Amino acid sequence: MSGEGMLPVIVRDNNVEKALRTFKRMNQRSGLSKELRKRRAYMKPSEKRQKKAAEAKGRLQKNLRKRFLKEGY
Repeated sequence: MSGEGMLPVIVRDNNVEKALRTFKRMNQRSGLSKELRKRRAYMKPSEKRQKKAAEAKGRLQKNLRKRFLKEGY
């Protein structure tokens, strides 16, 4: 197993809480946890298409809401 997924975090002055926050931030930015969740179960191609379409629809609705609020409709 290669070290690609490793995110090294240094604990300074026994401040484990700060190191944990740093690790979580790095983990989120790298997208590692999202990838692991995605690979946890098999998703049929038709389900992938449906999910992708639903996400696109949600993004479109969010952008329309933002635009309407900005323009004052």
